[in-house]
Amino acid sequence: MSEALNPETPEAVLDDAADEAGEEEPIKQRKNGLYPGVSDELAENMKSGWADTELRGLEPIAQAEYTAARRAALSARFPGERLVIPAGNLKTRSNDTEYPFRASVEYAYLTGNLTEDGVLVLEPTTSPNGKGSHKATIYLLPRSDRENGEFWLSGQGELWVGRRHSLAEAEQLYGIPASDVRELAGKLKEATGPVRVVRGYDAGIEAALTDKVTAERDEELRVFLSEARLVKDAFEAGELQKAVDSTVRGFEDVVRVLDKAEATSERYIEGTFFLRARVEGNDIGYGSICAAGPHACTLHWVRNDGPVRSGDLLLLDAGVETHTLYTADVTRTLPINGTYTEIQKKIYDAVYEAQEAGIAAVQPGAKYRDFHDAAQHVLAEKLVEWGLVEGPVERVLELGLQRRWTLHGTGHMLGMDVHDCAAARTETYVEGTLEPGMCLTVEPGLYFQADDLTVPEEYRGIGVRIEDDILVTEDGNRNLSAGLPRRSAEVEAWMASLKG
Repeated sequence: MSEALNPETPEAVLDDAADEAGEEEPIKQRKNGLYPGVSDELAENMKSGWADTELRGLEPIAQAEYTAARRAALSARFPGERLVIPAGNLKTRSNDTEYPFRASVEYAYLTGNLTEDGVLVLEPTTSPNGKGSHKATIYLLPRSDRENGEFWLSGQGELWVGRRHSLAEAEQLYGIPASDVRELAGKLKEATGPVRVVRGYDAGIEAALTDKVTAERDEELRVFLSEARLVKDAFEAGELQKAVDSTVRGFEDVVRVLDKAEATSERYIEGTFFLRARVEGNDIGYGSICAAGPHACTLHWVRNDGPVRSGDLLLLDAGVETHTLYTADVTRTLPINGTYTEIQKKIYDAVYEAQEAGIAAVQPGAKYRDFHDAAQHVLAEKLVEWGLVEGPVERVLELGLQRRWTLHGTGHMLGMDVHDCAAARTETYVEGTLEPGMCLTVEPGLYFQADDLTVPEEYRGIGVRIEDDILVTEDGNRNLSAGLPRRSAEVEAWMASLKG
């Protein structure tokens, strides 16, 4: 990686305070940099001779009409209040290198913009009919300054990290008036009237509002934005299907290279799926779980450094995240050599039966808990039938005895976060009712730990989970991930077709 002068370090090119005052500090050299400085001649040379690259006549992003509707709903919920929703800032990974940036879900949901340091502000106004409304402004970093050399001397200048949109371009793309975010903190310090901010993303913005906000009121804003995402609009449903379709192709990629994974480790599986995610999407939506053998009994096995052995099962839990930050979340438990053993098939088929019951319970008007209860009932029946726990089934469920082997809930909401809408109130989420447009996972599992002496030895070290992404429709549900087979015989045939 080339050296850069990073403005976030003491060796910064420009001093922020001096820049705000219209003055420029002398260029500061990075410690151990190879150049002693910049000559006046070079500095002057770099200011000129550049073509006009402004983009004109841009079309709005695909979700612009949807983000406008979402902002209108937010405006209606908090009339007369200033609302501040930051994207967040870059975070340091090591010394002067940063983690890849991912905008806050709240900001991306309301704007469609995904760049660091952005802030959406809704300022209260009075509409012509006398009702309260808001004026939205998106505050962004403008293009790198060529007069002061920022574009080539700053570690975040566009010759180092790439061109960013001008404010005029941003207005065309997002359908929101745009202003320079470097002026926002000062404006917010002078703001009067009630203010709410989404916390945890931008310390500088929060500091500017420290005497104007309360934790309780800010939490109400966060909860509202979480609950607003419970029902997906048409754009969101389409993005989730795109994420799932890419994920299906990623699973196919993995099956085709299982022989290479056997020669190396679970990391080969992780890398194979990641390639699909990066080629077709933004990233993986969460750390891929590539759990072979007894690692499948560890729910969030993301170390992915274990062996891949013929005769064992591979539990692959992975999802592609689209460029608009919607993620799939799919799990299949596959026989590494292409054929389930008798005991593996017995356990797998039990989980499949439980998942079938869970998916059937996903209906508009049903209680959110119904799909979980339906799947758990089947698994409890199997455990009693196999003599692993004493019945009757109702007793097992009442005491939660099945949980030794089922461990987790049967699903969760899905969207821009893999565990979406997590800040929603319990009464609107877990205790709520399913509506068309909601998207959730159905993912029962059975996990028999390698050291569990309460089960026969042949069960130990076997973990099975089957997970699909289910969209609630007007007349039932649609399995977005139906492109991946689930029945054990169909899984074997599918794997044989890919390896052949």
